[in-house]
Amino acid sequence: MYHSDTICAIATSMNSSGIGIIRVSGEESISIVDSIFRGKDRLCNCQSHTIQYGHIYDGNQLVDEVLVLIMKSPRSYTTEDVIEIHCHGGILVLKKVLSLLVKKGARIAEPGEFTKRAFLNGRIDLSEAESIMDLISSSSELAMKNSVKQLSGSLNKIIVDLREKILYETAYIESALDDPEHYDLSDYPDSLKVKVEDMIFIVDDLINSFNSGHILKEGINTLILGKPNAGKSSLLNTLSRRERAIVTDIPGTTRDTLEEQITINGVSLNIIDTAGIRETDDVVEKIGVDKALDSIDDADLILFVIDSSRPLDDNDEFIISKILDKKVIILLNKSDLSSVINEEDICKKYDKSVISFSSVSLDGLKTLEATITDMFFSGQVKSDDTLYITNSRQAGCLSNAKTSLLNVLNSIENMMPEDFFSIDLMDAYNFLGEITGETIEDDLANKIFAEFCMGK
Repeated sequence: MYHSDTICAIATSMNSSGIGIIRVSGEESISIVDSIFRGKDRLCNCQSHTIQYGHIYDGNQLVDEVLVLIMKSPRSYTTEDVIEIHCHGGILVLKKVLSLLVKKGARIAEPGEFTKRAFLNGRIDLSEAESIMDLISSSSELAMKNSVKQLSGSLNKIIVDLREKILYETAYIESALDDPEHYDLSDYPDSLKVKVEDMIFIVDDLINSFNSGHILKEGINTLILGKPNAGKSSLLNTLSRRERAIVTDIPGTTRDTLEEQITINGVSLNIIDTAGIRETDDVVEKIGVDKALDSIDDADLILFVIDSSRPLDDNDEFIISKILDKKVIILLNKSDLSSVINEEDICKKYDKSVISFSSVSLDGLKTLEATITDMFFSGQVKSDDTLYITNSRQAGCLSNAKTSLLNVLNSIENMMPEDFFSIDLMDAYNFLGEITGETIEDDLANKIFAEFCMGK
């Protein structure tokens, strides 16, 4: 009953807009909407994938002028009868229509329940369902393209192919053990070793894409560090292409962190500008300095800004001591002024990328953008053919499958009986099945779909 009753939800954002959409799905969706809709024809008599013009009524009281989109089973997102009511976008109007649907027998959908029904009814697999949420929350063009790629079934094809190969080998082993007269296993371990190594190569490639995929999805957490008046806030303004931070000649102008999201070469950067790091007796400024230092651990990338017109001092050395184990790009800022520090001096002192930069002349900006892209994606981020794993759950399943396949190789190396091969092969088969939802537990599926937004 839980999966077959009729559900409804507002599918657009809850604010005033030109259009607001209410989605209804289930066996009774057409009859329920019919009970509050008045148009030229009854919806039950209309063809699928047509739009009907009419009005929503509460008894004899007119509620709104609407368009109703009809998608009959199985040709719909959930494979059930689906109705979309396109109302005027006022919040009160949407709530009124939604309450009428509930009054007539529909139930308010839980977050992600429409997509959950699409999964349970075989319309999409679990990896495609997760890519829908990634698509909705995409913060960059490349993240969006990767989500669309997964939604089109790119990951599904790889996983299905691997599982079919594993199942074939397992079936062969079981058949040979049951019927040794017709199946010869004498040279089989060597043959299986080659096939399993090929499988591991494919799985490894997907696992290795996760680091880049995670960055692609979440963005690069980028921290701007430097002593006061090094030009950190000017850098933030330059990268964001707007006056995001206040810039003055007074040291300690920035007291708190400033956050901004920008896109470089299709990749999202979550940039945090921080207070200038120095010893200070100012209580408020000291709090800002402490926050800057605390932010280092969570940063994927540090942009260390050095004022090239001034010699290095103890503040610069202190900052470097805190970021030696991080990914760092050193920017020799104010290259438009007379420099007392050059790139060679810094390179000899620190094993980090160094770029001469100017927020005034924009010297070094393109080099900085290219360096960031290469640092995180090794120049592969622009490839439309690359599939990135962006989901930590999927990455975990792949790691478990790889471990099981390595166990097969270990059994072959140690000349173990063939039934040991099939045990680990089936473990790999099941772990890969968790990615697409073939072997997923109900409680995990519920948890995944609970993270979706309402109406999706």
